[in-house]
Amino acid sequence: MQKFKSAPLPFQGQKRNFVKEYSEALKKFPVDATYVDLFGGSGLLSRVTKDVHPEARVIYNDYDNFSARLKAIPQTNLLLAKLRQITAPVARQSKIPIDLKNRIIEAVKTHESTFGYVDYITLSSSILFSGKYATSFKELSSSTMYNTVRKSDITQAERYLEGLEVVSKDYKEVYQQFKSDNTVYLLDPPYLSTDTATYGSDKYWKLKDYLDILELLEGSKYFYFTSNKSSIVELMEWFETTTLVSNPFKWSTTTTRENPVNYQHKYDDIMIYKQD
Repeated sequence: MQKFKSAPLPFQGQKRNFVKEYSEALKKFPVDATYVDLFGGSGLLSRVTKDVHPEARVIYNDYDNFSARLKAIPQTNLLLAKLRQITAPVARQSKIPIDLKNRIIEAVKTHESTFGYVDYITLSSSILFSGKYATSFKELSSSTMYNTVRKSDITQAERYLEGLEVVSKDYKEVYQQFKSDNTVYLLDPPYLSTDTATYGSDKYWKLKDYLDILELLEGSKYFYFTSNKSSIVELMEWFETTTLVSNPFKWSTTTTRENPVNYQHKYDDIMIYKQD
């Protein structure tokens, strides 16, 4: 049976670099627990959890409607094939000239008119600069394009969500719905001060949002993901030493991995987990 080490489609912030460490850490947790992926994103954490603990109940909160993108893979492959034809004269990684860009824009417009849907995030990874995503036709058509089009079709992912219970609600509602002594929460929220447009939201993820999440960690078993961009771990240590506020990360285990965004930028991803 196929084991997924990354999501089938591009997703900002998916934890493919942490799959090995996460899988090993999961083995320390109950095989029959209920695992609740509050910020489901690409569903990768949910998928890996179900693969490591097949008997566990795994709740995937698909707030960003990633499942719709999975269903659209056949149509997305048709569009990518068209883009490969259009960009054939352009060297890899090179800027796409305006005449070919206009042909791409027309192809996307026709595709959306025909199928009623375009996976703009997947499309972005093939024609925009590394790490840049458009979420609408307007954003895509106004962006500088580069030839990074996939050379082959996206592999079908029929079993990617197999065995998962898929919901789509605000994370606070999901937290309350599945709260129990046998629940392990998976928390991979957008990074602090990050544009969350690709997460199905039109706002930036701010400090207050982060602090609201940390309230949920108190007394819970969890996996929590952040980065050195947020400084949230240092903030909690400061609160603990200068106020009466308890630190939800105290007695937890921390693992870090360097994560390159493109050839110019990189940062450290952080995984923190606590068993009891």
